Amino acid sequence: MASKTVKVGSSVGLHARPASIIADAAAEFDEDIFLTLVGDEDEDETDAASSLMIMALGAEQGDEVTVTSENEAAVEKIAGLIEQDLDAS
Repeated sequence: MASKTVKVGSSVGLHARPASIIADAAAEFDEDIFLTLVGDEDEDETDAASSLMIMALGAEQGDEVTVTSENEAAVEKIAGLIEQDLDAS
């Protein structure tokens, strides 16, 4: 299983717009992709293909999120999106 931990780059965290962009990208892959908020008490895995579940993580700018999947390319794609400021015009 591949995984990568990155910092949230979006100025408002993983809220509506960034979550939607990430979920749409995750849906392009056949394999499951999971997100975990580092330091969260439960450290539950969240389905990266669900924008509602991504928003429920409560990840703010600068928080660390671990992306995990059987597909290394999927991990790289989603991790790259999380690192970007997806709210920038």
